[in-house]
Amino acid sequence: MVVTGEGGVASPMAHRLAPLRLLRARESGVFIALFVICVFLSFATDGFLTSVNLFNVGRQISLLGIMSVGMTFVLISGEVDLSVGSTYAFGGLLSGMFLTAGYGLTSSICVGVLAGAAIGLINGLLSTYGRLPSLIATLGMLSIVRGAALIMTNGQPVTVNVHNGALPDVLSAFEFMGQGYLIGVVPMQLVFFAAIAAVAWVVLSSTNFGFRVFAVGGSAKAARVAGIDVNRVKISALILMGALAAFAGILSLAFLPSGQAGRTGLGLELDVIAATIVGGSSLSGGEGTILGTILGVLIIGVMRNGLVLMGFSPFVQELMIGLVIIIAVGIDKWSSRIR
Repeated sequence: MVVTGEGGVASPMAHRLAPLRLLRARESGVFIALFVICVFLSFATDGFLTSVNLFNVGRQISLLGIMSVGMTFVLISGEVDLSVGSTYAFGGLLSGMFLTAGYGLTSSICVGVLAGAAIGLINGLLSTYGRLPSLIATLGMLSIVRGAALIMTNGQPVTVNVHNGALPDVLSAFEFMGQGYLIGVVPMQLVFFAAIAAVAWVVLSSTNFGFRVFAVGGSAKAARVAGIDVNRVKISALILMGALAAFAGILSLAFLPSGQAGRTGLGLELDVIAATIVGGSSLSGGEGTILGTILGVLIIGVMRNGLVLMGFSPFVQELMIGLVIIIAVGIDKWSSRIR
């Protein structure tokens, strides 16, 4: 719940203090849960606390983290986006096709990211001016975008290599984005996630746009009375989500330079929403922080890594993630009623 000032809209001072309150209430609980899981895995497995494994966890959560940052803005604004998995596939495969057509790295990445932003724009227009619930609008876009990706690729895999037409220098730079290491230690995917999360934290906690996102999610009616363009804020959040989903798809293709429209990103939206909700964002809107999202992503990633190290099958992993989603949503609803 956002503390409101005169007129029902969150005051600037209350907005600045919100991260501190949330850290004490929601993020502290998430951090304790993460700490307990890490302590348990450090005793239950031999390789969890090794530097190699921890950096692997960082790389594994990076793409999920980038998308969850975008979902944080969407959920705080009071909306939801179920099309992120399809956007992830479409943006990555489109950039891959441009690379194999001989285009440069920057132009290929821009095309993919702009395509993701365009998908987010359509989601936003349908959810605001089209007056469709975002759950329904983005569910429909999930199938539309997936179908468009299948048509675009003719259902065939997109493989980025020199044999298929990619320029050698461009391919080398592209692969470094997904497979390279900063100073030979930190995976580049983790570097991108950290940079995006840092920028998003500043935007959400220290800018007028961040204040408007909280205000709209807290009370759209009060935000309109205060002169905030509610539709523009929600559309902007969904555009950001689409762009980040496409960029994550591009990084995924840079790591494994082959993808297929019918398989890439399937079910990814569930992990993204789960990580964001576990981190403290509310399905009702008006609540959430980037720090909480990072912690939520870490919990999902550490759980998956720990289950693998302990020898559990992928089926058990899916079961556990489903339980985490139910528990997280339940805590969100119960705590809302208590407050």
